[in-house]
Amino acid sequence: MLLRIAAVGVSALLLSCADSNPLPTTRDFKLDVVTEASAAAASQSALNFVAHPIGANEVPPRDTRAQGQATFHLSDDGTTMTYRVTVANIDNVVASHIHIAAVGVNGPIAVFLFGTAPAGGGRVDGVLAEGSFTAADFIGPLAGLSMSDLIAAMQAGNAYVNVHTNDGVAPTNTGPGDFPGGEIRDQVGGGHVDH
Repeated sequence: MLLRIAAVGVSALLLSCADSNPLPTTRDFKLDVVTEASAAAASQSALNFVAHPIGANEVPPRDTRAQGQATFHLSDDGTTMTYRVTVANIDNVVASHIHIAAVGVNGPIAVFLFGTAPAGGGRVDGVLAEGSFTAADFIGPLAGLSMSDLIAAMQAGNAYVNVHTNDGVAPTNTGPGDFPGGEIRDQVGGGHVDH
C-alpha cells in the first residue's frame, strides 16, 4: 500500500513538471557547428608566447649575467602582435629582434623589436621595448607572408628572440656588453589561448 501511494505521488510530480516545463523539441536545440576554417581561425587568435633570453642559448654561448623576458600576445582577429621585452644586467644594447631558426642555429631577422641604437649606450635594466607589429612589418624570410606564418614558426620552435650589444670599441666580442651578434637568446615558446 505504501509503495502504491509513493508511485502515485511520483506520477503526480512528473505530470506537474511536464505541464509547467514542456520537454524540449528539436526546435529547442541549437548546435554550434565548428568548421575546419573556424577552428583554424580560433586556434590562431588570442595566443600568448614567451621567451627568456640568456647567454647560454646564444650560438656560440655567451658568458654573461644578462637575461631577459619577451612576451607576445596575438590579437583576437589574428592580425596584430603586441610585445614587451624586458632585460636585466645588460650593457650597451643596440638591437633586439625575432629571428627565424631552430635551436642551435643562427637565423635571419624577421621582425625588429628594438633598435638600432648607438653603441656604448650603457646599462639597461627594465623594459627595453614594447609595442606591436603586423605582417606588414615582416622582413627577411617572412617578408610578404602572413601573421599565421610567424605563428607557425613560433609554435614549431623555429623562432627566437635575441638582444644584441656593442660597446663601440674595437675589437668586438670582448665580453658582456660587446656581443653584436647577440648576447642573450631564447626560442619563443607557448602559443596557448588566452582565457
